[in-house]
Order: sequence, then C-alpha cells, then structure tokens
Amino acid sequence: MRKEYPVIHRYLWNGALWSPSYFAGSCGGASLGVLTKYIEQQNRPS
Repeated sequence: MRKEYPVIHRYLWNGALWSPSYFAGSCGGASLGVLTKYIEQQNRPS
C-alpha cells in the first residue's frame, strides 16, 4: 500500500494505519450483556 500510495506516510502513526492504543468497531445487534462479557474476557497486555 505504501508503494501504491506514497502520500499515506502523512497519516501514519509510527508506520501504523491506526493508533496501537485505540480501537473502535461496530457490534451489530449484540446485546449489552454479550458485549460486556466479551470485553471482560479479553486479555490485557502486560
């Protein structure tokens, strides 16, 4: 992608397309309980 779009470097965070410390996504029709359980079961970096 960098070869095809060299201007993209202006929008990168240390070579990444997004910040490594933040993620936003869609959950579709999942209930709040399902989402809460999913989040609680995620492994956290040490």
